[in-house]
Amino acid sequence: MKLVKIVRNFEANDDGAVTVDWVVLTAAVCSLVAIAMAGLKGNMSSVGQKVEDHLNSASIQTTF
Repeated sequence: MKLVKIVRNFEANDDGAVTVDWVVLTAAVCSLVAIAMAGLKGNMSSVGQKVEDHLNSASIQTTF
């Protein structure tokens, strides 16, 4: 009887459930960020190249 009572108390205890929820939620957010970064990786290099080309072609006026 004592073992049955211990098992029932263990089943009713949900103190760690919130921690598990946060771990799962954090893992999901990290996964979504990783997927988004993988999708944007190719476009970022072309945008960076365009910015570099524009900055290299810009002329600075040295007289006023």
